[in-house]
Amino acid sequence: MKSPFVTDLQPDQIITGTFLVQHKDVRQKKSGDIYLSLTLSDRTGELDAKMWDNAAEAVESFAQDDFVRVKGLMQVFQNRPQLTLHKIQAVIDADIDVADYFPASKRDRDEMFLELQGWIASIGNPHLKSLLQAMFADEEIAKAYRTAPAAKGIHHAWIGGLIEHVLSLCALAKLTAAHYSNIDLDLLLSGAILHDIGKISELKYARSFSYSTEGQLLGHIVIGLRMVDEKLRLFPSFPEKLRDLLLHMIVSHHGELAYGSPKVPLFPEALLLHHLDNLDSKMECMRGLVERDRLVEGVWTGYSAALDRSVLKKAKFLEAPVQPDASGRQQRERIAEASSPFGSKLKDALKS
Repeated sequence: MKSPFVTDLQPDQIITGTFLVQHKDVRQKKSGDIYLSLTLSDRTGELDAKMWDNAAEAVESFAQDDFVRVKGLMQVFQNRPQLTLHKIQAVIDADIDVADYFPASKRDRDEMFLELQGWIASIGNPHLKSLLQAMFADEEIAKAYRTAPAAKGIHHAWIGGLIEHVLSLCALAKLTAAHYSNIDLDLLLSGAILHDIGKISELKYARSFSYSTEGQLLGHIVIGLRMVDEKLRLFPSFPEKLRDLLLHMIVSHHGELAYGSPKVPLFPEALLLHHLDNLDSKMECMRGLVERDRLVEGVWTGYSAALDRSVLKKAKFLEAPVQPDASGRQQRERIAEASSPFGSKLKDALKS
């Protein structure tokens, strides 16, 4: 079994281990010599790595998406773990258990697919049910749907992430449809199941997660529309108005033109799908940000562009010791306090 994993690594250790090269960049020192800046990963997380010496000899020995065996010193640089590499060597795939290197859902993917089939069976509208059954009777689609991540990196970015995200949406759809009496649950569930189906072709996930050429050119909304339209041709009696409602939900699920939807949601089920999709993705993004954050000190994560904020590590914040201040009042001890000349002067001024 692979050892160590990224989450096992501690500062001031010499480590030897095998990782996936997620990103490779050749940079230049002030001296003119090159060095390597890498992102190494396994199923537990990512690691910043630098090779300052002997980079010219190593640079052609491996490529991005290769598995490599490395030796180096774990350090902390600017409050983040960083591995200074001494040696790096490519490893053949035959020596690798790929399950150790790609993040995957903690749930069994076949069990999730059975749960999905249960949601489809619960749909009362015969047209929508038949369409969904035909979609997932296609073994190529079914296999990809229970394997694909939901995104390249923002939320549910792991093997099985797409179906896990969709099942969460189905549960949320049932709860909210019970609250809003004007919602057609069959239509909402169908939109939830199909809204991201284009991601099975938009994303590549054989190695690191990236976009396919088709994904770059078209995007998952267009790909999804095409996939659903192809299956709809099998049902010439499918109601035209119902078809337009379903396709609109796929087109509008990003909610705003600025976020990639060519139309904004224009009826209740479409609007609700957008907000549920946004809720589920944002909640998972926040959970994952805290779990994967690599800052050594402090109760705040690094900045997340997806959330446009740093996030409080609530558990660490609540564990911080409490001390009385000079006036006898209780205040939480700061885990890590940013320091700067201006900050020091400001604190002195406030104290005085």
